[in-house]
Amino acid sequence: MEQSRKKFLKHLIVGSTAVPILLQACKKGTDNSTDDGTGEGSESGSCTVTDTETDGPYPLYSSRGSSIQRVDITDGKTGLQLDMAITIRNVNDGCNVLANARVDVWHCDKDGYYSGYTNSGYLGTQNNSSAVFCRGLQYTDSSGLVKFKTIYPGWYTGRVTHIHAQIYVGTSLKLTTQIAFPDAINTAVYKTSLYSTHGQNSMTNVNDNIIMDSLDNELATVTANSSTGGYDLTHTIYVKA
Repeated sequence: MEQSRKKFLKHLIVGSTAVPILLQACKKGTDNSTDDGTGEGSESGSCTVTDTETDGPYPLYSSRGSSIQRVDITDGKTGLQLDMAITIRNVNDGCNVLANARVDVWHCDKDGYYSGYTNSGYLGTQNNSSAVFCRGLQYTDSSGLVKFKTIYPGWYTGRVTHIHAQIYVGTSLKLTTQIAFPDAINTAVYKTSLYSTHGQNSMTNVNDNIIMDSLDNELATVTANSSTGGYDLTHTIYVKA
């Protein structure tokens, strides 16, 4: 059942006039979360591939390439600064770091809208089809690391706060996954003046049926950064390469 659910969700993509999707089916009856409400993510300690998740509904494959190969992916979008450091490790090589892997990331802006699509949200319908804000790609260095400067994501109906990520080696897609945030930090962010108009999201990690069963390897470590007034995110993704 679980593998079938993951396969279905991974291929759940709609067209350019897509609206946020309420995903309520196939929820697990038990809570396997390790989120303690602090800023700390969890490490399983085992060398296993990070869970596969859906890439949709806003993956924007048509606008990948050198134009978004960049560290700063904000494109002028306002929000609390989020500095991301993502490490890629190869389970086929004793979980050693993986150099020269391509890491693609994308997420919504502070109001819950994605670039590259026409979205409907709490501010009405926005046509962002010509934009690429909050999207970027980088290649891992010799330490298996990529860094992105962005803003803390907002939320849209039916989903908890998250970032999408895909890992490629050469032209081969090795993993499509998502990155989750600690609930307590989501709550704190959405109380700030930049985000409070939208209000709090009633969805939390343990009842989001995309990541509720995968928090042991999808929950990032997120800490406040006194210099920027925002947050730092660190996360490790495990692939077979």
